[in-house]
Amino acid sequence: MYVSDWMTKKVITVGPDDYLSDAITLMREKGIKHLPVVKGGRVKGIISDRDIKEYTPSKATTLDIYELHYLLANMKIKELMKTKVITTAPDTPVEEAAMVMLDQNICCLPVVDSGSLVGIISDKDIFHAMVDITGVRHGGHRICVTVEDRPGTIREVADIIRKHGFHLQGILTSYEGVREGFRKIVIRTTEMGDFKGLKEDLLDNYRNVQITKG
Repeated sequence: MYVSDWMTKKVITVGPDDYLSDAITLMREKGIKHLPVVKGGRVKGIISDRDIKEYTPSKATTLDIYELHYLLANMKIKELMKTKVITTAPDTPVEEAAMVMLDQNICCLPVVDSGSLVGIISDKDIFHAMVDITGVRHGGHRICVTVEDRPGTIREVADIIRKHGFHLQGILTSYEGVREGFRKIVIRTTEMGDFKGLKEDLLDNYRNVQITKG
C-alpha cells in the first residue's frame, strides 16, 4: 500500500502573500491543522496551528489585544511559514511515510509528484491505514506469538491457524520488547474454526502466546 492510497487529494492551501488571519479562518472552518503554502503549484512552505499558537503568545506579552489583532490581520503567511518542508511521493510505501513522520516529529507530509503538490497525508490518514491493514474493524481473534527470527516461522504459525479452520485477515511483526534472535508476530483471524484446539496447539509449540477471542 502506498501514500497515494491514503492521502487526501483535495488539498486546502494558501499562498505566501495571503494573510495569517486567512490561514486561521481556514483552519477553523475546515477543521485542519496544517496548510501547505503553494505558489504556481509548487510547495513553498507549510504553516500549522502550532506555529500560530507559538507565535501568538510571544507577541501577546508585549502588545495589547487591539495591537495583536491588527498584527495578525496584516501579517503575511510568508513571514511565519516554515520553508524547509519535508515531502513525500505518491509511490512511497505508507509505512515509510509513517516512519518519516515519527522520526521527524511531524504530523503531515505534503505529497509531491514532478514538483507539483498532488495531495497531503496526515497522522489521521496513517491511523486509517493501520486500522485497515490490521483488519481490526472486521473483528475475529487476535493471536500474538513470540517466535524465532528465522525463515519460515510465520508460515509455521499460519499453518497451525489454518489447520484449525481459521482464515488469516492480517499479519504484523515487531522486534520491540523481545530478546535478540526472536520477534513477535500478531495475526488476526476470522471467527470460524476450532478455537480450543487452536489455543492448545499454539501453547504446545510456543511461549508467550496471547490470544484475544473475537
